[in-house]
Amino acid sequence: MTRPRIAVVDYGIGNLHSARKAHERAGAEAELTSDPATITAADAVVLPGVGNFGSCLAALRDRGLDVPVQEASASLPFLGICIGAQMLFDVSEESPGASGLGVIGGTVRWIPSGPKRPQMQWNRLDLTVPDEMFAGLEAAPWFYFVHSLHGVPDDAGDVVATCSYGAPLNAAFRRDNVFATQFHPEKSGSNGLRLIANFVAVAARATVR
Repeated sequence: MTRPRIAVVDYGIGNLHSARKAHERAGAEAELTSDPATITAADAVVLPGVGNFGSCLAALRDRGLDVPVQEASASLPFLGICIGAQMLFDVSEESPGASGLGVIGGTVRWIPSGPKRPQMQWNRLDLTVPDEMFAGLEAAPWFYFVHSLHGVPDDAGDVVATCSYGAPLNAAFRRDNVFATQFHPEKSGSNGLRLIANFVAVAARATVR
């Protein structure tokens, strides 16, 4: 398999090194980058993140990376992780007034009251729609979560997996070439590495374009 060039977007916030190392382990040439040209020239792009929706978007825009990320999401294999997934939405209840990237239409909403926030644990997915990113995984795979909000798309068909935490929560999303996870695959052991390897395989196929 050709080693694809994967740009891991570095905007100064997030689980950057673990995301890069996981993609390298899966066979990619993964590079942390804050260079717009490197992002647009890559075979695939990863947008990781931890923290606050508004702060992460502000950091992304301060570095002039919002437009390159949006352009990459329109054409390249693209993976959003945790806050990186949430930033793909239009808005978030966490940061009123902050505009998301608008790649996935919808709102990031708080986990319903009841269970402790954040959800900080391993949890099983309910795979609601077949997706190549889940190839090789069991029917209800375990992944690691750390979050207090989840994306609620305008189009329910954008949800490809949920988990149960007091109520059903949206855990993974698909919009054309964009795949996004509320959980952390890079912290999810063999299941996470399998998912990342599936993404690397998609990126490798893109090198033939």
